[in-house]
Amino acid sequence: MVHGILLLDKPLGLSSSAAVQRVRRAFGRIKAGHTGSLDPLATGMLPICLGEATKVAGYLLEGDKEYEFTAAFGARRSTGDMEGEVVEESPVPPDLGAALQAVLPQFHGPISQVPPMYSALKRDGQPLYRLARQGIEVEREARAVVIQALTLEGVDGVSARFRARVSKGTYIRTLAEDLARAVGSCAHLTALRRSSVAPFPAAGMMTLEAVEAAPDSAILLPPDDALAYLPAISLDAERSRRLRLGQSIGLVQGNVPEAEFNGLVRVYAPDGQFSGIGNVDSAAAAGPILKPVRLFNDLGSNPT
Repeated sequence: MVHGILLLDKPLGLSSSAAVQRVRRAFGRIKAGHTGSLDPLATGMLPICLGEATKVAGYLLEGDKEYEFTAAFGARRSTGDMEGEVVEESPVPPDLGAALQAVLPQFHGPISQVPPMYSALKRDGQPLYRLARQGIEVEREARAVVIQALTLEGVDGVSARFRARVSKGTYIRTLAEDLARAVGSCAHLTALRRSSVAPFPAAGMMTLEAVEAAPDSAILLPPDDALAYLPAISLDAERSRRLRLGQSIGLVQGNVPEAEFNGLVRVYAPDGQFSGIGNVDSAAAAGPILKPVRLFNDLGSNPT
């Protein structure tokens, strides 16, 4: 049975769901899921969790993401990218590069964004993009996001290239439109690539063609690589056995607490096998206890 995280370099023109299904077929239709979709017109990193690794998929949704994107100024489209029809046109600043450099500081740190209608957010159980395709627009509340870094990489006529590192929930199409509005114009995306998803670097990506051609040679990261930000606890054989039975266990040895932290942790068996995710309750009356949260089977990994 295959367990692990594949860093797929999603190709242009393919939906994230379709990419997952092709990867599943390559590995014998095993359980699989992605961790944050990419639009068909976007390329780049799409972490796909296989087998037991699907249990960490939800934790990967929280990570920062890096993007490279190109925006064409002077026209706004209904979808925010090349797929939609032009709904607004406006002049482009004569020195677009200088104008953008002047407003970039406004887009560093916490900002508010109004999600686009062409998004997977739901209203009364319906994705907004379905309503948008029916010509229906509904009010959306602004959401707080964080722009960790945003740089202008170059300008060519009315097009500008950017690189951004952003928090979860950030819409790059909206960011491009807001940048354009700040310089007195409008814009839409012409290219979008996700270069990394925390905690994974870009270097580990594989193309879909390479995976389908030789799935046995695909690079799969162990599930606990997605949880490197969590503290690690190693248990002895008896407590490891009890935890796997779903029991809470004490973390006091010789009247000395074995954990000085509170919250989620990675848990390992004596042989270094990754057992799963636990939660340390340091306020328990008898001393800190460890409660199982998500338990894993048939994995081999070492704590770091």
